[in-house]
Amino acid sequence: MKIKLLQIALVALIFAEANAQVSESKVKNASSAVSLALTPPMGWNSYDCYGATVTEQEVKDNANMMSVYLKDFGWEYIVVDYCWYYPYPGAMNNLAQTSDFNPNLPLDTYGRLLPAVDRFPTSANSMGFKSLADYIHGRGLKFGIHVMRGIPREAVAKKMPILGTKYTADMIANVNDTCNWMNAMYGVDMSKKGAQEYYNSLYELYASWGVDFVKVDDISSPYHYEEIEGVRKAIDNCKRPMVLSLSPGDYIVDKQAEHVKENVNMWRISSDFWDNWHSLYNQFELCHNWENFIGPGHWPDADMIPIGLLSRRGPNGEPRRSLFTENEKTTLMTLFSIFRSPLMYGGDLTMMKNDERKLLSNKAVLAVNQNSTNNRQLFRHLDKIAWIADVPSSTDKYLALFYLGDYTSSEVSVKFSEIGLNPTCKVVDLWSGKNLGEFTTTFNSQIPTHGAGLYRISNLQ
Repeated sequence: MKIKLLQIALVALIFAEANAQVSESKVKNASSAVSLALTPPMGWNSYDCYGATVTEQEVKDNANMMSVYLKDFGWEYIVVDYCWYYPYPGAMNNLAQTSDFNPNLPLDTYGRLLPAVDRFPTSANSMGFKSLADYIHGRGLKFGIHVMRGIPREAVAKKMPILGTKYTADMIANVNDTCNWMNAMYGVDMSKKGAQEYYNSLYELYASWGVDFVKVDDISSPYHYEEIEGVRKAIDNCKRPMVLSLSPGDYIVDKQAEHVKENVNMWRISSDFWDNWHSLYNQFELCHNWENFIGPGHWPDADMIPIGLLSRRGPNGEPRRSLFTENEKTTLMTLFSIFRSPLMYGGDLTMMKNDERKLLSNKAVLAVNQNSTNNRQLFRHLDKIAWIADVPSSTDKYLALFYLGDYTSSEVSVKFSEIGLNPTCKVVDLWSGKNLGEFTTTFNSQIPTHGAGLYRISNLQ
């Protein structure tokens, strides 16, 4: 009887330990998506300035500028955006291949895209982005790339093998699922054997290059649940930490928010955001829609910051300095900070002017983006908007006031009782650094047209 009881106890112990291991595994898997990007990522992306045409030297030049002028303020990612595998793109964008795969895109033995050697010379001999990533890491920065969802059409046509399997590209492709603005790829049918292995092989390759950040396009509009999960598993499998970003977005918040939050570090909430007032005006409603999903490891993304020198060779209009007014630039940075959007600068850093650098290096403003909680819209009264956030380990509040109207200026007011503060408070203007003094009951600020103010409010009683 005692032996039997001991046997039962031993079985129970083994079962409990197994369950504990399974539970621990589930916790690790569940947290893998949010173990990175505990604050909104900050960096530079090549798209707004260079479109599909950026070169290795231009990436290095922008990385040098970031390391000298912006790294100490938290800016760290250098991201090569789309079409880095297209040879000789000129100033064209959304490049297409002919039916006989012209231009031929560089592929390795396993159907994985490689950088175009004419623009990225150190990628020769199948070295990929290893040398460029090493250079950027040597500047104390992190390296990222843009990729398209799916598998190259050319790999499918040639029935190229999938690394480590007996399957070939044609066996996993969904030839009826293609991008509607660039035709180089087919979707991947994740129900097919070899599909996950293909995605695993991609991210193992990126890991070998030293990639720290991956922006996946054509995956969330429409929303591809299975391929998003496939990418998530592939990143976890490759054992190298990589921030996962999705672009662009056309989400149904109530339906897809929890899924994207569990699997992704940052996701675009709008179509391409450019330097015009209409685009900025529309961001306010989108940010409000997503405010409940802001948090460590998962950031709704209001898109890149189109300030500075844009479209040197595409992708949107003629080469120009940002068309935003000075007020609108302040509004953009204030909204992106109080909303805690990732901050990805789109202009040419090598042509950055002093006023643009100041927008990107205000420590008090960046602290709102990097270290605030409970961020939310307080009210919207026609063209007058207020956002509020908590200052961690403090009773202080961050307050952003906006006037979106076209009059010269308008007064925007907030009662301290609305934001849970005492009747008398001290107010500091975070953009200027000035102490504005004490206010009783209400804080009023005259906000210029299309402008914004950002403040820290502290109890005095």
